[in-house]
Amino acid sequence: MSSPDPQVRAARNHSAHPSPDHGATRGPVVAVTGAASGVGALLTERLATSAEIREVVAIDERRGECAAARWHVLDVRDPAIADKLRGADVVVHLALDLDLETDPAARTAYNVRGTQTVLTAAAAAGVHRVVLCTSAMVYGALPDNELPLSEDAELRATAEATGVGDLLEIERLARRAPRAHPGLNVTVVRPAVLVGGTDTALTRYFESPRLLVVAGSRPAWQFCHVEDLCSALEYAVLEKVDGELAVGCEGWLEQEEVEELSGIRRMELPSAVALGAAARLHRIGLTPSPAGDLAYTMYPWVVSGSRLHDAGWRPKWTNEEVLAELLEEVAGRHTVVGRRLGRKDATAAGAAGATVALLGAAAVVRRARKARRRV
Repeated sequence: MSSPDPQVRAARNHSAHPSPDHGATRGPVVAVTGAASGVGALLTERLATSAEIREVVAIDERRGECAAARWHVLDVRDPAIADKLRGADVVVHLALDLDLETDPAARTAYNVRGTQTVLTAAAAAGVHRVVLCTSAMVYGALPDNELPLSEDAELRATAEATGVGDLLEIERLARRAPRAHPGLNVTVVRPAVLVGGTDTALTRYFESPRLLVVAGSRPAWQFCHVEDLCSALEYAVLEKVDGELAVGCEGWLEQEEVEELSGIRRMELPSAVALGAAARLHRIGLTPSPAGDLAYTMYPWVVSGSRLHDAGWRPKWTNEEVLAELLEEVAGRHTVVGRRLGRKDATAAGAAGATVALLGAAAVVRRARKARRRV
């Protein structure tokens, strides 16, 4: 998953959970992939200090900071991972690459092959439960979405947004795994817009000097702090809840509320102009975000989280608090349609507005094409 700094919140997590009784014989042995960074590092720290967990096995391509875990350094696509999972009761698979700058083909190869290998290896090692983490983006951002969506809502996303095709394939693997491997249970956790040291197309939206609003759209913003995601994952590990789980803050924020809280003004564009310019800029390599990412800023994809709520879980963060943290994290960064700008470029973009920069870049593309045709 995206990479919050584990050291930033390790102390907070440590203080929130008592040190385990290392003489205890109860509780599951939990293996965490992607344990050296991001959500994986935070979850590893949390589980390692929980009295309800017997042992944490940490797996990544490099050793992380959690000294209380038992580390194995290897690629999750290596079939040898089956040997490292022997003795584990639960595997939480968090070794995913959703970096905007990663080559899409390489990203898909890593994410899909890694998930396939972990599911097969877990079954071979006698693990009885695998917890996967995708995103609420798999529901799709559509104008007719209910507010909020239930966990059982149809997955209507397409592969047009960054990484969503990979997440949909992981969801398919999750549904198929119990049939292919009888006795293996699979839980899927789907967070809303994840915040807390993360870097995604949706967090970069708030790095723009103006918030792009597509005319006629109906945005609804729901966030999920990484700490709340980790506590939801812990619920799944301890089998307090299972199945397909959605996680996020209570309720949502309308676009007008986001603008008021952030102090960032909007720039409104017709749909055809915004989507067309975004598609052209991505196609020629000027921006990392495909036009499909814009849909998630246009239409609602808010989730209810009812299964976690019924099990007694509650988020500690509100949407307002998470937005405030996000704005603090991105302060000083400057992005236009997903592309990070240097200070000089950012000054120009700030004066003109993010959308003006988008249209200006699109105009440059059109002029260049016309010039080539005249030649």
